[in-house]
Amino acid sequence: MARPGRVVLAGAATGLVLVAFGKSMQTTTTTPTAGVVPKSIDIPAIDLEAPLMKLGLSKDGEVELPPYEKPKVAGWYSGSAVPGEKGASVIIGHVDTKTAPAVFYRLRQLRKGETVKVERSDGKVVSYKVDSIEQVHKDSFPTRRVYVDDGLKLVTCGGKFDYAKGEYVDNIIVYASKA
Repeated sequence: MARPGRVVLAGAATGLVLVAFGKSMQTTTTTPTAGVVPKSIDIPAIDLEAPLMKLGLSKDGEVELPPYEKPKVAGWYSGSAVPGEKGASVIIGHVDTKTAPAVFYRLRQLRKGETVKVERSDGKVVSYKVDSIEQVHKDSFPTRRVYVDDGLKLVTCGGKFDYAKGEYVDNIIVYASKA
């Protein structure tokens, strides 16, 4: 949970890394996936089925978040690879709202080997197996590992809530590879 309008994922570090890595962070392709986007995510182990929306960069150069008004929707960062294609594919969701759990509330309960499925607009369903889950302080966000290294990454907030800042102090990140 965080104040609306405040980017809580990787803060200014994401914007700086996006500039530093330049085009390597923009892994879109013109081959068979042109125009294909992920539509939904399904994680049976935590009873999660949710639609995906497209996320870009804010005017500040930071990765957008799904709107707080849509807590049951996750977002795919459109500067990352389409799930199933080579490169980093990043899906972001909120952990909660001021009043209730949100789409990635149970994300931290995932375990190594569990399945994550992503349905694409071309009808293809891509299956991933969870490799690892980590909780990291936002000041130590592993930007390169999330936005550059191959595989699916699921990102939400976690840890203690800092009431003075209006945000969680950590991120929960799930790393998965194609099954």
